[in-house]
Amino acid sequence: MMTLFILNDPPYGTERSYNGLRLAFALAKREGEKVRIFLIGDGAACAKRGQKTPTGYYNLESMIKGLVARNAEIAVCGSCIDARGITEAELAEGAARGNMEQLATWTTEADRVLVF
Repeated sequence: MMTLFILNDPPYGTERSYNGLRLAFALAKREGEKVRIFLIGDGAACAKRGQKTPTGYYNLESMIKGLVARNAEIAVCGSCIDARGITEAELAEGAARGNMEQLATWTTEADRVLVF
């Protein structure tokens, strides 16, 4: 079973992207589950490398690394990172530049699509 998560919200200020990644991680731990995550709009900043958060506060870069370790695929909208001045070299380890064609393909291949 393959689930696609589309995250639109920024990494901090709301908890929507955080909660989306929490659910993605819970699914990624299950046998037979494949997880893909597409970060779009302000959600693109979730994959910014070098996030520094206060001790005890969630860190979305760390969560993304944990998902990659569980074989999740992470793509970040290319035009969204360009608009925000984020380069590909600044993306978290395991996150890759994506585009609308990739999102369209992932959407048609997914058994479930969840939007946060």
